[in-house]
Parts: sequence; C-alpha cells; structure tokens
Amino acid sequence: MRYLLLFFCAGMVYAQSQPDRDPEIVTDRPDVTEASTVVPKGSLQFENGLTWTGGHGTSSFDVAETLVRYGISSRTEIRFVIPNYIGGLAGRNPASGFDDVALGMKQQLGPLPGGVDLSVIVALSMPTGANRISTHGFDPFVKFPWSKELGRGWSVGGMQSFFWYTQDGRRNGDWQPTFYVEREITKRSDAFVEFAGDYTQRGAPREIIHFGAAYRVRPRQQVDFHFGFGVSNAAPSQFFAMGYSFRLDPRRDQ
Repeated sequence: MRYLLLFFCAGMVYAQSQPDRDPEIVTDRPDVTEASTVVPKGSLQFENGLTWTGGHGTSSFDVAETLVRYGISSRTEIRFVIPNYIGGLAGRNPASGFDDVALGMKQQLGPLPGGVDLSVIVALSMPTGANRISTHGFDPFVKFPWSKELGRGWSVGGMQSFFWYTQDGRRNGDWQPTFYVEREITKRSDAFVEFAGDYTQRGAPREIIHFGAAYRVRPRQQVDFHFGFGVSNAAPSQFFAMGYSFRLDPRRDQ
C-alpha cells in the first residue's frame, strides 16, 4: 500500500510540473460505462480509485483499481489492469487479497452517422490473484461503449459488455448493459446518473443506480467521487468511491 501511495504522489507531482496542453483528459471512470474514445497517440494514462461496498451483512474495500492505458495510434490503445486489492471488512470469513490481472486493447470505431462515438474493447483476464479471489481461469470479455453529445452541456451514453467468467470450473456467461445521462456543470466538471445491470447465466440479477461527478484539476488530471445503491436483491446495498487519474504525454512534454 505504501508503494502505491508513493506512485500516485509521484504521478501528481510530474503532471503538475508539465505545461497544460490539449486535449483534456478523458477517463473510463468514474461511471461503469467506459469512454467511447481512446487516449492520444503516445500518451500514458493512469486511472486509480478506492471503493467501499456494503450490503447483506458484509462490507469490503478495494484499492487501487488501476487501469493503465497507452495510445499506440490515433484510434487504438492497449490496456493493462493492475491487480486490485480487495479487503474483506465484515461478514462470515471475508476473503482478502489481490484479484486477477487483465490485458486488452480498445479500438475506436466512431464517430458514426448521427454523431455517435463508438469503441470496442477486447481483453483477457488471467488467473494471477489470491486463491479465494481469483476465478482460476482465463476469462475473455468484450465491451462496446458509446456516447452522443446532445448540446447545451448534455450527453448520453452506455455500454454493452459480455464476460465469460470461470465459476466452479465452468463458464458462466455475463451480460452487463449500462446507460447514463451526463451534464457539464462547469468547463472543468461534470456529473452523471447511470443505470447498470449484471445478468449471469447462473445467478440472480444485480442492478444499481449510480451517481457521480468528476473535476479536472488540470487538463491532464482528474479527481472523481461517486456513490450508488442496489435496486435488486442480489446487488450491494450501497457503495462509495473516489479516484484520481492523470495522463503523461512524453512526446508533448519534451
């Protein structure tokens, strides 16, 4: 944990020492729906967060939720999900440990007719996590995030995601649809409300309502806060989270 904090602080100092240049940072957080665009070519982006979740007599936290994104072209990025630490806080014999690592890429397909931005994300999760946290399988997934600007600071978007998790040694298909409405509050901040569902082949549906806001401290730095609650029996009762993201543009900073 100490090394993660040092890493984040170093990133903040570096980002603050660089001149502000366009384009502004666009992140895959804090909503469940991921961005429909990629990071700029040659840029390295770190997105991090901390979440507390409670419900059904249990509670847990996870940190640092780190996603690393690198732009290899103007429409393509590679992605690395650093293992996240999950800490069980309450409940009967709660599990703690790091979860699995994931590698993938995002290809920007839009803008499409009608001003719709669309991307496809393909990735593979690998069984590197703790015994009680890992799925113990190589699990592919694909996501299709989209968004559309409506004007006057309003936008809408969503994502269709399909996971093939390993559960008890066999596949359990998982469909996760989302939809959000977002409003620009100021030039540096915006807020959203989002619905996200989680429907598996074997298991009860989990559905949440999600609220949050993001603020760009500098054009390449963002802080966020978000919270939500479950609207189905199997979903968590509530969750609270915050995050910090930054982008490094080595070619522009030279």
